[in-house]
Amino acid sequence: MTGQHEQREEREQREEHGRVAVLSDIHGVLPALEAVLAEPEVAAADRIVLTGDIAAGPQPSEVIELLREQGDRVLWVGGNADRELVEYRRGERTEIPDPIGPFAAGALGEGQVDLLAALPRTLTLRVRGLGEVLFCHATPRDDEEVVLADSRPERWAEVLTGLPADTGTVVCGHTHMPYVRLTHGRLVVNPGSVGMPYGRAGAHWCLLGPGTDLRVTSYDIPAAIARLTAECAYPGIADWADCYLRARVTDTEALRAFGPRDGRAPDAES
Repeated sequence: MTGQHEQREEREQREEHGRVAVLSDIHGVLPALEAVLAEPEVAAADRIVLTGDIAAGPQPSEVIELLREQGDRVLWVGGNADRELVEYRRGERTEIPDPIGPFAAGALGEGQVDLLAALPRTLTLRVRGLGEVLFCHATPRDDEEVVLADSRPERWAEVLTGLPADTGTVVCGHTHMPYVRLTHGRLVVNPGSVGMPYGRAGAHWCLLGPGTDLRVTSYDIPAAIARLTAECAYPGIADWADCYLRARVTDTEALRAFGPRDGRAPDAES
């Protein structure tokens, strides 16, 4: 299987794709994922790339199975939350920072744990109009360090060190806030979060090729909250769903919390 995976990855890197939909930080929210997959341009995309934190949330097993049903058109990249679920299930850690993490880890089947464990940390594709595009979760070198839309140039130079010269675009996730910015001659794209958006409700994603198009899919959030509350056994699921599906964490609050983790001075403005 490893040889087949490597051969497929080599083929993907050689082939140029016209349209690529990027879904990040689904966090086990099935109604949000269903809404994005129903978008005509997602259905028509050459590939769907997942940039990590796929399952850590209220419906981890259901989200994984729906994505697997999409077949080889979906390309998976792992995030820190996916890694934490695997480590917890395999006894390599005794706690997870996100309170819902242990519940999500316990809800996974063994095959799903194995799938998450095998996910690559980066993926490179050729996309029409953008050339070589590197997909990762947080940064190309680490699945949980922080860079933000307003991170200083020196920070970007640090986290992008060592990338091939022909990698003109980097697509990441992790911070749950969408942005596009140019830094050191490379375009950096964060599609935001499908399942746990900060700052603005809706399922956020991105369409690549030939440009970069940040998208947000509206869906019936009260109905989704009611559905999660009825179908998920996590204690406090109603409050969890109300907080994250309604995006009660503002972008200002998120930037204030994340800011010190990108290495800026503690008194720097976000």
